[in-house]
Order: sequence, then C-alpha cells, then structure tokens
Amino acid sequence: MSEAAQRRVDISEDRSEEGSSGLPECGDSIDPTTFEQILEMDDDEDDRDFSRSIVYGFFEQAEGTFKKMESNIAKGDLASLSSLGHFLKGSSATLGLTKVKDSCEKIQHYGAHKDASGTVDEPDDTTCLNRIKHTLADVRIEYMEVEKVLKRFYNDSA
Repeated sequence: MSEAAQRRVDISEDRSEEGSSGLPECGDSIDPTTFEQILEMDDDEDDRDFSRSIVYGFFEQAEGTFKKMESNIAKGDLASLSSLGHFLKGSSATLGLTKVKDSCEKIQHYGAHKDASGTVDEPDDTTCLNRIKHTLADVRIEYMEVEKVLKRFYNDSA
C-alpha cells in the first residue's frame, strides 16, 4: 500500500473568530491559506456557492484528466502526459491541493523525459511511462482524500 493510501484525513472543522466555517484539518494535503482565499470570494458563508462551483468544477476536470492520462499511458504518448500533468498541476495549485499538485508536477516532468524534480534527463520511454503509472495511482488516492474532505466541508456525501 502506498504512503498516500495510508494517510488518514482528519475532517474536523475549525471555526474562525467570526464563527465562519473554516477548512477541515487535512494535514499537508490542502494549503489552508490558498483555500481560504477561494472561500473569501463567497458572498454567503452559509451556502458558499462560488467556492463550491470552483471545487466541483475541479472534481469534474480532474476525473476527465485522469481518464485522458490512462488513455495516453496506453498509447505511450509522453508529450500528452506531460501536458496533462501540467494542466492539472495548475488547477490543483489554484485550490491549494498541494499533494495533488506535487504529483501532477512529477507526471509533467516524467512526460518530458525528466526525473521527479525535472532536473535530470531520463531518455528511456518505458522508465518514464512506469513512473507515470505509479504516480498516477498515487495522485488518484491523494485526489480521493481531498475530494472526501471537501465534499464533507460542503455538506455533501463523499
């Protein structure tokens, strides 16, 4: 079982001094400062329509991107995988989903024939594809963890 699968997410909610709902405690999976900036754009803290639409839009985007990644793994299309990793890295960074962002960045690098840090060349396609397969499995778990936390935050079933 991967490290991501073993992590537990504490879903207890914090309350700010003003009494508004804050982000659930979730370790280093979600950057609270970044997510709080999204929440500040809500007109109404009770329904949080604006932030909810952004978060649920991300859920749809991530699911679609994961499917495209699977398809491109089967085709061995590293350039497309790099592009998809870059795309989802940006979306997850906007919400402060740090672990998802970091894994997507690795996929971006592997697809560009680099190591996880993006600094060392890796010329072997098979090595890059295998690294992407493993990282995609991890990022799906990381995604499911934050999806569960955020759905609970918005009082939706996970």
